[in-house]
Amino acid sequence: MITGAVLALVLCGAGSLRAQEADAFTRANEEFAAGRYQEAIQLYDSLVQSGRAHAAVFYNLGNTWHRAGDDGHAILNYERALALEPSHPEALANLRLVRDKSRALELRRNWMERAVARGTATQFTILAAAGFWIAAFALAALLMSRRRTGVVATTLVLSLLVAAVAGAALYVRENGSDGRALAVVTTEKTEARLATADSAGTVLALPPGSEIKVLSTRGDWLYAQLPNDQRGWIPAANAERVRL
Repeated sequence: MITGAVLALVLCGAGSLRAQEADAFTRANEEFAAGRYQEAIQLYDSLVQSGRAHAAVFYNLGNTWHRAGDDGHAILNYERALALEPSHPEALANLRLVRDKSRALELRRNWMERAVARGTATQFTILAAAGFWIAAFALAALLMSRRRTGVVATTLVLSLLVAAVAGAALYVRENGSDGRALAVVTTEKTEARLATADSAGTVLALPPGSEIKVLSTRGDWLYAQLPNDQRGWIPAANAERVRL
């Protein structure tokens, strides 16, 4: 069980929410403190379903699912908190602890995926846009100026480089292991299979909280990249995407 110090709720998060959101957030925290975990989950989920969830909501929801004995959904919500706020220290710590406890499997990430995981899609988008517009103004200045200044030319080159790097990082962030296809197994005794049938051969047993990358869907089945770098089919009801 996660220690109380690490499992503490983000109570201060309510201050950044609007009044009605803060009320649901506060009531959910009170239900958690009273040990009424299902009631707390319903309240946190109401914020998620209304599209008003913040990283603090997902973090608290992860803590609540863990206390309720469901580590698959706990890991899912810690990862959702980190998708919004990659440097969230409590979510990072609790994710490691719960993942170790449940022996959940992680997707293998290359060096570029590990590097861009420190930023969000919004941050990379802003950086790419800033680089593009600075480059556009620098190019206009060069074309309109009678003298070619080294400073403006250097600014043009550097801003184009920034825009290109940020664009590449955004592509990796959205399409790599931490992108929109990332999903987490939420049920017990999930097995990836060679075909879309319960009788098909098993590729890999996936403990709750294990990561997969969804490649395609067929009916009630997901075809996914697995933590062992192989591919297999799992029931769609057994996993949820991290990105909503």
